[in-house]
Amino acid sequence: EMVSDLLHHLDMYRSMGLDGIHTRVLREQAEELTKLLYLIYQLPWLIGEVPVDWRSVNVTSIYKKVQKEDPGTYRPVSQTSVAVKVME
Repeated sequence: EMVSDLLHHLDMYRSMGLDGIHTRVLREQAEELTKLLYLIYQLPWLIGEVPVDWRSVNVTSIYKKVQKEDPGTYRPVSQTSVAVKVME
């Protein structure tokens, strides 16, 4: 039930994850994906380890103010798998 709620409330306007799956696909196919994702999410609990691919993150620096030359005006933005974010 929690997986279903999270899928139904995904922001469809966020960027695609590292896995190439867009939030819109997960949200629109929530009914079909809920049980499957629930079963997949049980794996780390059963084996006691998170798969390496699930831990992959792409970090990019985005400037937040006018002065691009000042490193203090940048903030890190991390991109990971959307399905893994749902699991978290």
